[in-house]
Amino acid sequence: MPGITLGNTVPRVETTHKNFKLHDYFADSWTVLFSHPGDFTPVCTTELGAMGKYAHEFEQRGVKLLGLSCDDVQSHKDWIPDIEAFTPGSKVTYPIIADPNKEIIPQLNMIDPIENGPSRALHIVGPDCKIKLSFLYPSTTGRNMDEVLRALHSLLMAAKHKNRIATPVNWKPDEPVVISPAVSDEEAKKLFPQGFKTAELPSKKGYLRVADVS
Repeated sequence: MPGITLGNTVPRVETTHKNFKLHDYFADSWTVLFSHPGDFTPVCTTELGAMGKYAHEFEQRGVKLLGLSCDDVQSHKDWIPDIEAFTPGSKVTYPIIADPNKEIIPQLNMIDPIENGPSRALHIVGPDCKIKLSFLYPSTTGRNMDEVLRALHSLLMAAKHKNRIATPVNWKPDEPVVISPAVSDEEAKKLFPQGFKTAELPSKKGYLRVADVS
């Protein structure tokens, strides 16, 4: 799924909380925006419950949640008790956008290209209103919440260090990161006074440098 930049043409949206412009919601923090094909569907019910149960993990990172489902507000409100009942400890305190006419889904590039309909998509949006990461799942596959959190943590870490670091395969919080190739060794010494290690590879090119950061 290609990344998109949300422009001013995105409409005011109706949600279970209130109506607002997406830019206004995104403006002061990171946001996890996730879409669902419809209310009262099995996989979506499990996912919205998981989002509610993990809400404190996002709050601790200063990240907001925003759902979207292709039904009206009253349907969303009628659905919420099912969501909370299926996932004990879950509270759906985040807003859910209503899109009964399926007008917002295509504008946000949340269309399933196989089924040509609303997808199970997830965008992580930065405070600059730009998409930083996208997941697109088929209707048969539910999300992995731990992976969403892991990817979010990676994005926040990279942003904190102005994209001068990146996270390697299977990275988890508190594990070493790699230094961007755009950062020279001299600059790396200043940025990482605690030091870094350069992997010894057959090519003898010192491009894979590992550092511990916080």
